[in-house]
Amino acid sequence: MNDLGQLVENFRPPAFPGSLFLSFEGIEGAGKSTQIVSVKNYLESRDFRVIVLREPGGTSFGEKLRQAILGSKNPIHPVSEMHLFASSRAQLLTEVTMKELNVPGTVVIYDRYIDSSIAYQGKGRGLGTETILRTHQTFPLSLMPHKTFYLKIDPELSYRRQKVRNAPKDYFEKQGLEFYQKLVEGYEEALSVFPKRICAIDGSQGEKEVFNQIKEILDQLLFQEQKEF
Repeated sequence: MNDLGQLVENFRPPAFPGSLFLSFEGIEGAGKSTQIVSVKNYLESRDFRVIVLREPGGTSFGEKLRQAILGSKNPIHPVSEMHLFASSRAQLLTEVTMKELNVPGTVVIYDRYIDSSIAYQGKGRGLGTETILRTHQTFPLSLMPHKTFYLKIDPELSYRRQKVRNAPKDYFEKQGLEFYQKLVEGYEEALSVFPKRICAIDGSQGEKEVFNQIKEILDQLLFQEQKEF
């Protein structure tokens, strides 16, 4: 087993019977927010207790970091970026996520998780996937979602959707097309490292088509959970 494989072996999903940890990934404009709302509504209709959290953020500490990062007017060193996101993530896992997952029948949904770090800091900033994984070897950062939905779109579609949205751009959204291409490559690398956890879905489809594919995977996952618990 190579060094990367040994690092991957250390990651585990939370062991809380009857609860699920999910995450959504993708570049800007992929449709994460829309699908998270649809999934939340669907799961609640099936009597699950659903908690949606965003990264960075979700705690008082994390929201302050979010404001500092996304509102920065000056370049942030890649290593600083990596550790700031990891700090916010560790606090959110400890302060909120694990406590919520301890309640049976709970589904915690993250808007971004470690795969964003692989894409943005690992590939986009050039730190490398191995560096990101090494930073996450210590608990609670070694916790992984049971399933991740990666909504795939190309940088050109991302730019078109951002233009239609016409919202103020944050620190990362201001980056150029070349950076976005690196993000896509980073997500593809994350997919190759975690092929069982990450489900890649064509985000260029209509909202309903994307949701139906997510729902099919979710139903299989929920059926498996019910069999085990």
